[in-house]
Amino acid sequence: MKKHLILILITFAGFSLFGQNIPVEKYIYAEYHIINKPLLIDSLNVKGKGFEEKNLLQNFVSFDKVFEKTNILVSDSGRINFITPKDNYAFHYLKFYIFPDQFIKGDLALKTADMFELYIDGEKKKDKTTFDSIAKVTRLELALEPKRYEVIIKYLTPNNDTDTCFLETFFTPKNNVGAQNFAPLLTVDPTQFYSIETIQNGITITGVSISPNGKYIIARYSERKDETPRTYSKLYSAETGKLVYNLQSNANWTPISSQLYFTRKGLKGNELVFINPVTMEEKIAAVNIPEGWFIFTPNEEKLIYFPEEEAPKEMEFFNRILDNSDRYNAFRKRSTLSLYNLATGVMQPLTYGYHNTWLNDVSPDSKYLIFGTSNLDYTKRPFTTTNLFLLNLETLVTDTLFYDEKYLSRAIYAPDGKQLLIFGAPETFNGIGLNIGNEAIANAYDTQLFLYNFASKDIKPLTKNFDPSIKNAVWNASDQKIYLLTDERDMVTMYTLEPEIGKFTPLAAPEEVVRSFSVATSAPVVAFSGQSNSNADRLYVLQLGKKNNLICLDDISKDKLANVKLGEMFPFNFTSKDGTLVTGRYYLPPNFDPEKKYPLLVYYYAGTTPTTRNLEFSYSMQMYAALGYVVYTLNPSGTVGFGQEFSARHVNAWGGRTADEIIEGTKLFYRAHPAVDSTKIGCFGASYGGFMTMQLLTLTDIFTVAISHAGISALTSYWGEGNWGIGYCSAANADSYPWNNKELFVGQSPLFNADKIHTPLLLLHGSLDDNVPVGESIQMYNALRILGRPVEFIMVEGEKHGITDYKRRAKWAKTMQAWFAKWLKEQPEWWEELYPERKL
Repeated sequence: MKKHLILILITFAGFSLFGQNIPVEKYIYAEYHIINKPLLIDSLNVKGKGFEEKNLLQNFVSFDKVFEKTNILVSDSGRINFITPKDNYAFHYLKFYIFPDQFIKGDLALKTADMFELYIDGEKKKDKTTFDSIAKVTRLELALEPKRYEVIIKYLTPNNDTDTCFLETFFTPKNNVGAQNFAPLLTVDPTQFYSIETIQNGITITGVSISPNGKYIIARYSERKDETPRTYSKLYSAETGKLVYNLQSNANWTPISSQLYFTRKGLKGNELVFINPVTMEEKIAAVNIPEGWFIFTPNEEKLIYFPEEEAPKEMEFFNRILDNSDRYNAFRKRSTLSLYNLATGVMQPLTYGYHNTWLNDVSPDSKYLIFGTSNLDYTKRPFTTTNLFLLNLETLVTDTLFYDEKYLSRAIYAPDGKQLLIFGAPETFNGIGLNIGNEAIANAYDTQLFLYNFASKDIKPLTKNFDPSIKNAVWNASDQKIYLLTDERDMVTMYTLEPEIGKFTPLAAPEEVVRSFSVATSAPVVAFSGQSNSNADRLYVLQLGKKNNLICLDDISKDKLANVKLGEMFPFNFTSKDGTLVTGRYYLPPNFDPEKKYPLLVYYYAGTTPTTRNLEFSYSMQMYAALGYVVYTLNPSGTVGFGQEFSARHVNAWGGRTADEIIEGTKLFYRAHPAVDSTKIGCFGASYGGFMTMQLLTLTDIFTVAISHAGISALTSYWGEGNWGIGYCSAANADSYPWNNKELFVGQSPLFNADKIHTPLLLLHGSLDDNVPVGESIQMYNALRILGRPVEFIMVEGEKHGITDYKRRAKWAKTMQAWFAKWLKEQPEWWEELYPERKL
């Protein structure tokens, strides 16, 4: 028995395609599967309904399994023939893809007398469907964004052959201006481009932790396809690279015995459980231990806890603000330290008082503890200074190591306990680590390392002449080397440092951006995960020795990007007018044609952090290139990872030099690339980058359209109101205030130059942003409305500085993409679908 299925695209997208039928040429077909009526024990079910043929459609089907074996059916003007068994019910499964390269609305119509279900991207479609009983046509209204859609037809044929099935698909845009001569691609090719869905969905590696002996690795994962992620951990052998066991997500390592441990509720209260990673045998190490987060002392005999208490407010409705941060919930919480003895079951409070105390490290012999407190003094920069104290855990006698030290962040012990590795800014310890050339003040976010000797009390700057900025460091007892994770230009890299001779050695890693990093403390073994411009997360272990041995433990990217086509990336560096080498890179659309003209997007750093080569982040260059843009990003003056002198240019500048380099780089870029349409250039950034967007628009007209997310429009209001404002500005505006540097606070504030902005600007901001208050966007919006300039303001309710909610983050990304499509591609339909015109 033959059935006929006709799938036709009827498009009204442009004048030349108006009313024209475009048939689907090929289909993926998964053969048929016979299905029988169930045994009718009764004539009616519990709902009083009799059995109907359409009830068979309710049977669950795993499409992944069904489409494991397929063939391709080629149509004849949209008609395909396929065999179905006579006198039997049968399911047929057909699949194809719709791949529009711009937003378009329309109907997907299926006309048949037989029964079917329609799935798009795995979701059964019921909403927005209409059925014409006379013509036997079901139509589904679709609004298609520029990405690939999977369409599956689950088709039930009855035990007769009286019907001919055919399918008509057509799209009708709201208007033809941006969609002339356009029809979406109907194909059996599963290739897709990179999108916000690719970023949000699937598996990511969220952390890695190696055992102290270097033999085992815990990798932590997050897996999601909707609002609620699933988290879990895996245990790997560092020696063989094999998966050993699936773990509870909260398992960690004991510091010497290299056992796994976790806590759980038991019959006798909170249990501490050890797991032998060799045998995976569980052992209850202690019962009825205190609740809360803790770490082991190195000898594994005691636990250090971090109790918190919160100061009350003065009144129910009238609260005395004690500090800028007192407007937010966490300010009045105070953390203390306590020591729990596993042998005696007794908790010893270690610190008490008004000040927060935080743990830095415990000595290798478990006899001493280094903790920190802070001093607050708004009359001098940096407002908050650090004190480090050495506490004898047996006598509680305390010695002061450092008091009122600027920009000191933390300290860790050397393996022999005789030295400390200290993290700080270039100005720490009276500037002994400064290397800023002719610049006035160092960038406090350019983290450096110092070595402190307990016996001599000498302090040695270790990274003064080392350009990368330090993200993390671990001192290894087996080889006495310090393992570093660094921001290095537009990459995140690993090094070893031999502190006695000051030798830095790069650790070769196959990824451009190391995202998590763990070093065995008693073996020369490193576990890390990372990604690059063209791949998602991969997990590795690196065994160091005469022959370094690198093993890939898990390749998330292999499956996550199986059918994803990415664009090519190339470097683009230039020497600015003042002789500065500014590095950057650019991304081409996946199907780049050098004979065509493409709009250009320019993205720049947020604050002082470099834009790195990782694939997955909110402003993924590959995601925007996939939409048909050439994307250029650069790391202008002020960025860390390029040396102290380069990063110091961030201080008291607020775009003064940075903006010039972005403008100069953009002009040089489009002049060097004929495929770029210099009349279609967009720019965008977030936080400091959002400020930079607004600042650029006051200085140049080379940009056609712009987006500022959580941007700063007025330095004075941000400095005074933002939770981070006064602290961040103590570094970025060092010693400058509205009363002593009006030229900076007014001259470099986009709000005070709003009349110079003529470029269409989209302002995006989380309503609960306590880093950059939403008022920064509100006041720029009001200014541009008064001036009659093109501006839109989208406030994302319930979100802070970054957009983290699953659904809101997807719409936020698509809002930006639709805004660019409206102005750079003359395709307003997507924006109008998201934000229809409304009159108040």
